[in-house]
Amino acid sequence: MKQIGRLLVAVGLSMAVGVVTNSALAQDAGMKRWTQGKGWGWVWGQEDEVGALNEMTDASRLAALRLATQGKTYDLGLPYARDSYRWAGHNPGEIISFRTPEGVARQRDLPFTTPEQGNTGHTRWHSSAMFISDNVATQIDGLAHITHGEDNHWYNGFKSDQWTGDFGVRKADVTTIPPIVARGVMIDVARQKGLDALPSNYEITVADLEAALQAQNMDITPGTVALIRTGTARFWGESGGDHAKIGEYDTAGIGLAAARWLVEQKGAIMVASDTSGLECLPPRPADSQAVGGSFNPVHVYLLVQQGVHIGEFHNLEGLSADRVYEFAYVATTNAIRGTVAGTALRPLALR
Repeated sequence: MKQIGRLLVAVGLSMAVGVVTNSALAQDAGMKRWTQGKGWGWVWGQEDEVGALNEMTDASRLAALRLATQGKTYDLGLPYARDSYRWAGHNPGEIISFRTPEGVARQRDLPFTTPEQGNTGHTRWHSSAMFISDNVATQIDGLAHITHGEDNHWYNGFKSDQWTGDFGVRKADVTTIPPIVARGVMIDVARQKGLDALPSNYEITVADLEAALQAQNMDITPGTVALIRTGTARFWGESGGDHAKIGEYDTAGIGLAAARWLVEQKGAIMVASDTSGLECLPPRPADSQAVGGSFNPVHVYLLVQQGVHIGEFHNLEGLSADRVYEFAYVATTNAIRGTVAGTALRPLALR
């Protein structure tokens, strides 16, 4: 309890007068492996599959839950449908009725469903077969999602020729993402700029993040989940079916400098946004070159180099409308072994 008290006092002082450094906050919060100016990295041992989320503790989760003082819940998940917008590199999904009341009655292939076997009340059911990407709608990228280099390695040096199998990856799959309960801060860049949504290909800079946080009287402290609003989710509608409209805005996002600032200077343990890919696309040539050449340099930096999970297509519109910037962030992923992202999720912001 004393540790939590010290953390809350330190956070308050830092926001008010700037006399407490993020390094000091990290120490008070029990951050074991974060170093200001360096970030996280591969620091939890050769077999680690969790990354920065290792830093969550019972004390940090309790402190996060104490941010919920009103009992109000914001659903950050976007509804998924078979024709929902998706990044071009992921497969479309299909939902097929596998069992229907009419089919059960007509097929009679299950004896226990027939009146002759006692089902005189005609009890039947619906069930669906799903063919779906593990990277659609509201999601959290697992650490195996992105590989880099000719050896196709991902976080912690796991390599595809050793750990990719016929039934998915065998290291750092989605089942290694722990239940996330952490302080969440929404950085409303679109609102700070007076826009409904940032324009296509807009690069969110460190200055943009700082300006929005200052306008919100808020800060990112070590152990925070940082959620960045571009405004793209406002165009999702019932199921993300207007691909042209969503695609018009979906490529706005953070550049590599902003990602480094969030991790190395502020200690974010996860970075999320309301777009399909978090980062500005196409990347600036300098960003691409900084990681050795990549069409997704921020993903390489966060997932591969820093072990920081990425949240995508988080619906931040309700938070923005109510000007809620700090909350308890709660998310769990579907536990399907071999998959590389928690998909079609409903994370919560508790206020």
